[in-house]
Amino acid sequence: MHAAPQTSGSKQVPSTTTDAFLGGRLMLQQPQRGYRAGLDAVILAAACPQATGPSQILDCGAGIGTVGLCAASRCSETSAVLVEKSGELAVLAQSNIDANGLGQRTTVVKADLTAPLASTPELAGRAGSFDHVLANPPYYRQDNGTRAADQLKDGSHAMPAEALEAWVRFAAAMTRSSGTYTMINRADVLGEILAAFDRRFGAIKILPLHTQRDGPATRVLVQGIKGSRAPLTLLLGRHIHNLDGKTFTPEFEAILRHGSRLVW
Repeated sequence: MHAAPQTSGSKQVPSTTTDAFLGGRLMLQQPQRGYRAGLDAVILAAACPQATGPSQILDCGAGIGTVGLCAASRCSETSAVLVEKSGELAVLAQSNIDANGLGQRTTVVKADLTAPLASTPELAGRAGSFDHVLANPPYYRQDNGTRAADQLKDGSHAMPAEALEAWVRFAAAMTRSSGTYTMINRADVLGEILAAFDRRFGAIKILPLHTQRDGPATRVLVQGIKGSRAPLTLLLGRHIHNLDGKTFTPEFEAILRHGSRLVW
C-alpha cells in the first residue's frame, strides 16, 4: 500500500509504503526506499521484560517507531517515548502513532541522543525514570565500507565508531535504578557493547541469534540491569529460521506474527 509524499515544514517526507507488523496488529508507514524496518526491531521489542503493571519504555533511535510501537501494542499498560534524530523519520513515527491509536501512551521526541542531555529538556527532565530502554543502533561504522547514497538509510545504518559508547551512556542516564537496557546489534561488535555496558549495567544476559543453521551467530541481544553487580550470563544461541532457511521457527513465528514475548 503506497502513500503520497508528506511535508513537514520545508522538508518533504519521501514516498512511503504502509506495511503490516505483528500479523497486522500494527500498520506502519515507512520510506519506500532506503531505510526499512526489519526483523531486528520486532525481536528487540519482544525482548523487553514483561511488565506486571504500568511501565515506561524509551525507544532509542526509533526510526519510524517500530520498536516502541510493537512494545506498546503488546502491553496495554506500557507507555513509550520514541527518540529519533531524523526529522523525516520522526514525522513518520508520529503518523504511525496516530494511525494505530496509540497517541495517549506514546510520544515522539526529535533529538540526537549522542548530544549533551541538557540540550533536550524533554529528555533531561525524565532522566533516570524509564523502566526499560531499548536500542537498535546503526550496525555499521561510517569509516568502514561504502556509505549509502540515501541519507535516511545512511543515518540509520551507519554511525561514527565512538557513537556506540554514547548510545549506552545515554541509556544509562535515562534508565531508572534496577531498570533494564536491551540492545540488538551485530555479533562481531559484542566486545564494544560489553565495554560500554561496563560499570553501568550488570547481570548482563547475551543471547546469540543465528540466521543460518550452519553459520555463526550474526546478531546478539544484550540486556543489562542498571546498577547491578551480578555476573554475566551467556545463553544458548537460537535459530531464527527453520532448516529451509526461509520460514521462521515456531518461537520466532510467534514473536514476529503474533506479538509473543521473547523468553530469555
